[in-house]
Amino acid sequence: MFYDTTPFTAAKSGYRVAFRPGEQNICPGCGQSHWTIGRMSAECAFCATALPINNSGMVGTGLIRVSAPPQPLAA
Repeated sequence: MFYDTTPFTAAKSGYRVAFRPGEQNICPGCGQSHWTIGRMSAECAFCATALPINNSGMVGTGLIRVSAPPQPLAA
């Protein structure tokens, strides 16, 4: 069996089908545009094709880190 040992480069991988909130999303399986949306994926209501949500990692607990205020410099 052949295993590809080249490193994965997202910029060279081409277009990735994903559900994009705020845009019109057409199902690649059946061409309809009615979706059942979850936290990590969206599923076509007609043919059950599941797509990952494009910005699923942008909201949630623990994503905002508050650092300590900067210390004043000595004069």
